[in-house]
Amino acid sequence: MRRTEVLKAYREILKATRKTFAGDTQMLKASAMEVRHKFDENKHVVSESDIQKHLDEARETAHFISTMIVQAKLNERGGYEVKPSKDHAGATLEVPSEEILKKRAPITKCS
Repeated sequence: MRRTEVLKAYREILKATRKTFAGDTQMLKASAMEVRHKFDENKHVVSESDIQKHLDEARETAHFISTMIVQAKLNERGGYEVKPSKDHAGATLEVPSEEILKKRAPITKCS
């Protein structure tokens, strides 16, 4: 039973990352590796309370990724656009200023 719950939580996070980072190969690969790393890190947990705690955190993570992260996309004018979906309704979004974006490392397009 617990194995099924763990696999479901794992799939929920991956589904959230695939939706949130659709079209961004670099971010999809990095997030999948991080999710796998976190689950592998805890694969030897046997305490029921610890397993439940990790399952709850995994569900919260999937929800957070789905509702609180919006990926900005570079438009043809050289600016960034954010298009929140209906999943983001009611969430408070903080859009970074152009100044903050300029200070960050340049975004490279992966093919």
